[in-house]
Amino acid sequence: MPRTTSFKGMPLELAGPELKVGDPAPDFDAVDKSLQPISLESTSGVRVFSVVPSLDTPVCDMQTKKFNDEAGKLPNIGFYTISVDLPFAQNRWCNSFGVDNVKMISDHKFASFGENYGTLIKDWRVESRAIFVIDKDNKIQHVEYVPEVAEHPDYDTALAKAKELAG
Repeated sequence: MPRTTSFKGMPLELAGPELKVGDPAPDFDAVDKSLQPISLESTSGVRVFSVVPSLDTPVCDMQTKKFNDEAGKLPNIGFYTISVDLPFAQNRWCNSFGVDNVKMISDHKFASFGENYGTLIKDWRVESRAIFVIDKDNKIQHVEYVPEVAEHPDYDTALAKAKELAG
């Protein structure tokens, strides 16, 4: 049976596995907002991967701004927003809102983050909403696949786990 998420009650099929706490964090091939390659191996330390469908939607906008604010208070934790938005759109959005503490990852070219982390909505070729907290040893320590794309994730639980891991 395929894994699904929903958008306003409409089921949408997800590609990739359902990762769990304790699983090794999969590698991925993507680009940052400057078109430079980025992968799991090019990141380090405690990381929060905040996955959103598109920055130009209200919940994604709020989610990214929330983590940007937290990243400003927690410089020992790496915060990343992953979407299939083009790097140019990510850059424009960040500049429009003064978002500079969260690093942007565009999964547009290969969709390998979505396929490897189980967040790619196949028919729409966008990411489903999710949060992953990865430790310094590249193990998943928190995962939340938000069942309804239009709803917010549990920010507090993800942030508490990241803070605990970072000491």
